[in-house]
Amino acid sequence: MKSHVLKSIALALAITASSAGVSALAQGKMAAKQPADAKASRWDIFAGYSYLAPHGTVTTLLPNGLTQSFNYKSINVGEIVSGAYFFNRYLGAQVESGIHEYSNGNSNNDGFTTFSGGLIARYPTGDITPFVHALVGGAIVGGPEHEPYKLGPALTIGGGMDYETPLFNHRLAIRLFQADYMYMHADWGPVVYGGRANINAARLSAGLVYHVGSIYTPPVTLACSVNGPSTVFPGEPISLMATAGALNPKKKATYTWSGEGVTGMDEKGTVATANLAPGTYTAKASVSEGPKAGQSADCTSSYTIKAFEPPTVSCSANPTTIKPGDTSTITATGVSPQGRPLTYSYSASAGTVSGSGASATYSSAGAPSGASTVTCTTTDDKGQTATSTTTVTIEAPYVPPAPKVSSLCSLSFDKDTRRPTRVDNEAKACLDDIALTLQQQSDAKAALVGNATSKEKTPPKHMKKHAMVEDFASQRAVNAKDYLVTEKGIDASRISTYTGTDDSQKVDDYLVPSGATFDVSGATPATDTVKAQPRKALAMKKHSKKKASM
Repeated sequence: MKSHVLKSIALALAITASSAGVSALAQGKMAAKQPADAKASRWDIFAGYSYLAPHGTVTTLLPNGLTQSFNYKSINVGEIVSGAYFFNRYLGAQVESGIHEYSNGNSNNDGFTTFSGGLIARYPTGDITPFVHALVGGAIVGGPEHEPYKLGPALTIGGGMDYETPLFNHRLAIRLFQADYMYMHADWGPVVYGGRANINAARLSAGLVYHVGSIYTPPVTLACSVNGPSTVFPGEPISLMATAGALNPKKKATYTWSGEGVTGMDEKGTVATANLAPGTYTAKASVSEGPKAGQSADCTSSYTIKAFEPPTVSCSANPTTIKPGDTSTITATGVSPQGRPLTYSYSASAGTVSGSGASATYSSAGAPSGASTVTCTTTDDKGQTATSTTTVTIEAPYVPPAPKVSSLCSLSFDKDTRRPTRVDNEAKACLDDIALTLQQQSDAKAALVGNATSKEKTPPKHMKKHAMVEDFASQRAVNAKDYLVTEKGIDASRISTYTGTDDSQKVDDYLVPSGATFDVSGATPATDTVKAQPRKALAMKKHSKKKASM
């Protein structure tokens, strides 16, 4: 059996293998290396050139009745194809077929067509993949002389080496060599040109290997993320997402979630933050497709719970200045950054504050005059507080001015030279005014300060050395008081008499209100031995008869 078509294919593959090998070696690596597992193909399809060197002798019966032994010859050009399916990275099953024919004009001479199947083992690395295989099958053997093609058993044991190229996305490899030992058996019987053949053959092959599929299953991956803010206050929700990669769509993925406050279903998770203390937490997610390694993955994502910010408060008073005993309205304005409920309380450095809401009343009762500090305190439901102060000024109570001594009218005693201490009609008018004032101010008193001239205070020369000098100053004050008491009915206890230092014949009169102290400079109490003189009119002098007659 001949196949010129297969021979042409084998030659073309051999040429292609050689040129691809030279190109790959010259150019080096055209793409980045992939992991060895990623290069382990699921199918390997091989086609190439094959050289067969059979060793065997057939003793055959010739037509003339004689026998003769013939030897098989080497076949330089052959074709070989094979396909291997790998269960994993290393072990697979292979089927193979080869055609080798020795062409010498007789198609029955040295022809071999083999087909077999068995196991193949390989060891894929980055660039080189050595392999061994053991096959069992059949061989259609012809020759070595005139024997027709005959089917018999065949065994193949061998191995080889493939060089991985970057061509076709690392799918094309060059089979640098494949060296096999083959045993083939054929029995043509005892007929003419019959005989038996036990063939031990060496086969060398080279060609191209095309990788189909991959046994590499990338590991399942899982990435965790927080949808939205990852830093929140207690009570604010957090959403989590787990994104898996390299899942087998034919298998159901199972997700699990764990962490403080974390719950989840499938690839989505949530965090209940209401009862979490401030701090940083980690949520963990897992995905699994089965018990085998590489079919599960974990991921984590962090989230932070912030402490509630404390509230703030402002405090004001209206009015800010009050009289003793009055009140002022205190207003507290509290703000919680997170809208927490607030309560209020108040205190004062003096006085009292009543109320527990945002408005209270300050009372100044019992507080001294001056500034009183009112403290407003707001507290949220987490116990965080804020304070602010305002001032209420309490005016001093009105204190009327201390009563002062005031001057009244003055009495002059310089007109009556004969009676220089008598209260005359002009003096009466002044004293009547004083009496009216005392009657209107029933709690006031009067102070009468009598004065005398220096001449009046000096005794005349004709007087004896130790004679008593009349006390004109006291006498004038006493006489004025007597008029007020006897003539105007003023209580004597309300009138005090004094002597002054003025060089005059006057009585200076002063009003002393209740609570005032008479402290006119130079005034001393009048002599208490001086008695009031009756206020009598001056007697008329009798004219002499002589003057009358005139």
